[in-house]
This record gives sequence, structure tokens and C-alpha cells, in this order.
Amino acid sequence: MTQVSSSLENPLIIQSDKSILLEVDNPLYEEARDAIGGFAEIVKSPEHIHTYRITNLSLWNAAASGMDAQSICDALNRYSKYEVPKNVLTDIHDYVSRYGRLKLKKSGKLLLLYSEDSVLIAEVWNNKSIKQYLLKQIDKLTLGVKNENRGHIKQALTELGFPVEDLAGYTEGDLLPIDLLDVTKKNITFSLRKYQKDAISAFYAGGSIYGGNGVIVLPCGAGKTVIGMGIITNLKYSTLIICPNIVAARQWIDELADKTTISRKDIGEYSGDIKEIKPITIATYQILSHRNRKTDSFEHLGLFSKKNWGLIIYDEVHLLPAPVFKITAGIQSKRRLGLTATLVREDGKERDVFSLIGPKTYDAPWKELERQGWIAEAICNEIRIPMPENQRLKYAMATDKRKYRIAAENPRKFEIVQQIIDYHRKRSDKILVIGMYVDQLSKISEMLSAPMICGKTQNKERQRLYDRFRTGELDLLVVSKVANFAIDLPDANVAIQVSGTFGSRQEEAQRLGRILRPKKNGSVAHFYSIVTKDTKDQDFSAKRQIFLTERGYKYTISDGFIGL
Repeated sequence: MTQVSSSLENPLIIQSDKSILLEVDNPLYEEARDAIGGFAEIVKSPEHIHTYRITNLSLWNAAASGMDAQSICDALNRYSKYEVPKNVLTDIHDYVSRYGRLKLKKSGKLLLLYSEDSVLIAEVWNNKSIKQYLLKQIDKLTLGVKNENRGHIKQALTELGFPVEDLAGYTEGDLLPIDLLDVTKKNITFSLRKYQKDAISAFYAGGSIYGGNGVIVLPCGAGKTVIGMGIITNLKYSTLIICPNIVAARQWIDELADKTTISRKDIGEYSGDIKEIKPITIATYQILSHRNRKTDSFEHLGLFSKKNWGLIIYDEVHLLPAPVFKITAGIQSKRRLGLTATLVREDGKERDVFSLIGPKTYDAPWKELERQGWIAEAICNEIRIPMPENQRLKYAMATDKRKYRIAAENPRKFEIVQQIIDYHRKRSDKILVIGMYVDQLSKISEMLSAPMICGKTQNKERQRLYDRFRTGELDLLVVSKVANFAIDLPDANVAIQVSGTFGSRQEEAQRLGRILRPKKNGSVAHFYSIVTKDTKDQDFSAKRQIFLTERGYKYTISDGFIGL
């Protein structure tokens, strides 16, 4: 382990508990942030000092994406003010080395767990929680594994602290002749961008056993759907795609029908409205996890075995519900691709995504894509407003959960919303007002004489309003959290957030993502979050901003809207 000289001019302080403090006002801030972003997770991001932590999972994802322990230690040494604690450097080498020390392989029909470390094999064989997934000890370096437990043993070994490198290969799905078009069926020239090609290559790995499972992390608007199509055309197998909602599913259908050689009749929709099973089938998480009563079985999970799929794509994989996790544990012989803007899960199940879908295989820096013009430049603003005097006592006496709703629905937010909209309409901008509480959004919709889309809005009406917004007939939509995911409104360049799902970091990323598609005129996107100061609303807002701060976005904080 190389220890290099530190400098008090550097921006990092690394502590023995593997937490990292990063000075925001340091000239090397951005350089250091990008250097540690591949192996550390941001925890909090107040104005002057950001806190990161190095975790087992962050190191394993870094190892899976090709980083080695020495390059991680070198990055810490390069930017640290003080000597990096030796226990941190030792732990990095230890935990990085654990990834892949155990390997799953196939020998004929037999699934084998192999390691060159006989003591580790002995530890696994004698672990009561893991032994239920094993058949027998073949020799001192090899254990036989029950084929149906391939996913379960990967989960268990990750919990043990020795994540498996799965080299057992895949079953071949039904062949599907499909290619990307150079000119779309809408007669538009089409080609993959370099980072899209890199992401496809990282997952595909030449079709070998070293690829075929994993998660690709890219910002909204960067073309994750296109990457998914590129992987489908490389593999040329029948594919099941699972999406967060029906609008997203139909966008996949439209993109596939327009940009590939596949016929529309070979693309199926499996939803509450239609139950088609075609060579490429697009389903929703909602239909797959549906059941009439809690005691009933999940009748639609059978879709996973209704066809010989060669690839399963989990769109917005951070939303994967528990029933789909469970079925995924049993289909590890299928190639699996996760697509997301953030690996953050509010339920803390990032390890299950790692074990069952696969490690992070590609992650592009958001600000780098912005600099290259692939996503729009975005300015983030937090506007803090006071609680009305007549509500302060009500807030003070409420439960914690009720406190947030009272603060989030602060009626003074209406005036700020109106001011922002008046300003941006003069600039001919396209505006989304986004919130969590339907009552609050209904009042805003009425105040602005603007249409509202929420959970009760029928799919046909949603699509009609989205189409009117895309064509320019509407310049303003009020939307609930149903619009957080996979809504393609490329000209939207202003988002006003009036309330959110408590401290959801992934929601903040998704909402900013609604306005990140590059604009034809090169205009900047504006993201406003209106919060009630000195309340739970402000506290949760600080938590929501953490992920975007890690990606390089800074929030300008003000006590009212003052224009730009």
C-alpha cells in the first residue's frame, strides 16, 4: 500500500471510521468529488462540508466495474489533507479482494461454488444459513450448489461478506432477428453516442460469461432506453422488459417500433389493459405484483416462465418490488439488465439489486454528459419561505408525520409558484409543477387554470395531455408523483417541486430528470424546490438533495423568488 505525502491545501479529510469529509469551497473540490464518487457514497451535503462514507457495497461495486484497491487508495492519498488512517487503507484492500474470491461455475449440469481459498470454502460449508443451498463438498476448493438456489446463495454470501462472481453462464433464449436502424421509421438519422456504446459494451462483454448481468446508471434523458435496445440487438434473444408504469411501457414500444427492425406485431404489451406475450414483451411492475388479496398468489409472475426469454430488462430497477425480487432469485440463468438514474433505494435493498440483478457495470458522470451537451445544463434553487403565523401552533403540536404534511402544504407556496410561472412564461418556457399531495396540487391547478395529472387520471387522458404539452399546445402541467418516472417530455425546461415523498433521494433525481433532456435551443433547465423553513419540510429537502449533490449539482438557497 503506497502512502504519499498529504497537503493541507487538499480538500479531503479521511477518518478511521471510513467517512470522508470534502470541502466544497476548495479549488480541488470537483476533481476530488469525481475521484471518490466511484467508490464512496455521499451521506449528507450541507453548504460547506460534504460527508461521504466508504462501505463494503460501494467497494464491491467499484471492484465489479474494474477499479482495484490500489487506485482507490491512491485517490484518497492524492486529495487528503492528512495521512490516510492505515486501517482504512487496509480495509479497502481487504474488502475489494473479497469480491470474486468465490466464483460460481458450471460443470455439465452441476453448479459449483469454487475458491482457491480452502479455509473460506470450509467456512461456507459450515455456515448453517448457507448450507441449506448446498448439495455436497466435492473437494477442499469446491462445493456443489442446488441449481434452483443460484440466486439465494448469492444473496447469502453477499451478507456473509464475500460476494460471488457469477461465471455459471446463461440459458439461451429464443432467437430474435433484430437490429438498430441507421434511419428511423420516422425518417430521422439515428446512431449510438459514445457513452451509450461504452455502456452496451460493458454489459455485453462480447457475449461472454463475464457479462450478461448488471446495472447501468445514467441520468434521465441520457438514453437508457436506447442502451437497452442496443443490448437487445447485440444478444438477439426474446426479451421481457419490466417498467414502472404503462406510459413508460408504451414509450418502450414506440422506441422499439421506430428505431429497430422488429415489426410492431412482434412487440407485446402485458398490462392491466392488455395481456400479450410476444418476442419482445413489455410489462409493468404493478401488474406483476398485483393480487386481489394479501393471501392470494401473484398470478402474473408466471410471465417470467411463459416464454424462453434470453434477457430480462428491469427499467428503473431501484423501484423493483419484493415479489419481483423473489422471482428474480429463481431465474439467475437468464441475462439480467437493470437501468436506473440512481442505485439509491429508500428501502435499503441495494444489496439485493447487487446480488440478484448484478453489480454496477457502467456509470457516467452526469456533469460530464452535461458538458458534452447530451443532457441539459440545470440550475437548482431551493426557495425557503416562513410558516404562516396561524399554523405555527398547529405544526408544533402535530406528530412528526403530520408535521411534514402541514409544512409541505404551506399555502404561502402558492404565491411563489405563481411568481415563478409568471417569470418563465415571459421566456416561453415549458413548465411542470410537481408535488406529492393531490389536494395541494388540485388547488394549484385551479389557481393556474392548468390541467392536472394524478393517479386517478385515466391513461388515455394522461397521454392526451402529454401529447398536447409536447406539441406546444400546453406550456404548463401540474403533475403528481405518477410523473416521476419515464415520462418523455423533451421540451420541459422548468420544474417546480412543491412537496416530495419525505426524504426520497431517488425521487429528487427523477424529478430533475424530467427536465434534463437537451433542448433544441440549448436553453438551461431550472429546478425549483419550495420548502417551509425551520420545519420537517426543510429537513427532508436537505436529505432529498444528497444524491444530486454527489452528481455535481449545487442548490442556490434564497428566502423568496428573485428572478434569475
